[in-house]
Amino acid sequence: MYWKYAAAACLTGAAGFMASTSALFSGSAEQKPFPEIRSKHSLVAKHVTEEKWNRLSGIQTQTSGFTLGQAISCAVEFDNQHCGIYAGDYDSYKDFADVFDPIIQEYHGITADAKHTTDMDVSKIQGNVDPNAPVKSVRIRVGRSFNGFGLSPGITRQQRLDLEKLLISAFSNFSGDLEGQYYPLLGMDEAVRQQLVDDHFLFVSGDPNLISAGMERDWPEGRGIFHNKDKTFLVWVNEEDQTRIISMQKGGDVKAVFERLARAIKAVQESVKKESGKDFLCDEKYGYIHSCPTNLGTGMRASVHIDLPGWTAEGLGALKTRCEELKLQPRGTRGESGGQTGVTYDISNKHRLGYSEVELVQCMIDGVNILFKEDLELQKKHGL
Repeated sequence: MYWKYAAAACLTGAAGFMASTSALFSGSAEQKPFPEIRSKHSLVAKHVTEEKWNRLSGIQTQTSGFTLGQAISCAVEFDNQHCGIYAGDYDSYKDFADVFDPIIQEYHGITADAKHTTDMDVSKIQGNVDPNAPVKSVRIRVGRSFNGFGLSPGITRQQRLDLEKLLISAFSNFSGDLEGQYYPLLGMDEAVRQQLVDDHFLFVSGDPNLISAGMERDWPEGRGIFHNKDKTFLVWVNEEDQTRIISMQKGGDVKAVFERLARAIKAVQESVKKESGKDFLCDEKYGYIHSCPTNLGTGMRASVHIDLPGWTAEGLGALKTRCEELKLQPRGTRGESGGQTGVTYDISNKHRLGYSEVELVQCMIDGVNILFKEDLELQKKHGL
């Protein structure tokens, strides 16, 4: 039987950030001069004006004492940012709404009065990936954050430790195919570490963006990985987001992976809520709250690894153009910046906000099936 989440707007958050009065209850920081923004073509450079800086840079958020200067540190330090901003807590989105709102609306292509709808009802998914398609694996992940704690760039050391403790307790309540074990990064046994590396589960330190944004403070304390016995359900704790909840398996059964994800999200949410009364941070306008505004909304990335020899012969540029038309995003199988090897591609939904989870998974299934059919024709064209 499938778990069903009724389609609904998030009701636990504010009705958008523009009207927030949380700044009235925040602290004040030392006013610093307007910084040079090295990422000249970033959304930060466009939307963080000197007037806004002078008005907002003296504010410190209530939850974690975060400032606008910390939020835009990547755009100031590096010259290669597209977005260039992170939130240190939910307050950041409200206290600095005059900066975040236009950036979010431009990046996601939504209107100022948009409302987010969440829908995890697996029974609404039509069809599945063609069983003849050479799909090696399916992976769907979401990010989730809990109220009362800072987000990764701003979370205090004590908040991070308290959240980890709460999640460890929640994991112990899982049963059936979700039951498993938590592996803290601090003091991890070398044999365990190597196994997690071999399984491609382990997240590591050293990302310049995460360091600049403050996400690797007190590393590796308070971080860890939970996975079930079958290694088809994972939770990353206190990496870029408070939690990354991941469902995956070999083959191309997207529906089964989505069904497990829906149960896993529900299990994490209900167990933490029962233990502490804390719930997911979800805003009526911007959906589930993440540290990076590009992940707002569903926070979902639904992907498959698939062989596309025909599209490889046609050229990567042609594949990227076609994926854009299908609202998909192609990557190399080494990840976001790892490059492409061979004929295997990571194909995922492009959007996060403005669509429900069901719509994004359906979009990915339909798009992958189209790419597969077209790949067969391209193989003939190129004599493969």
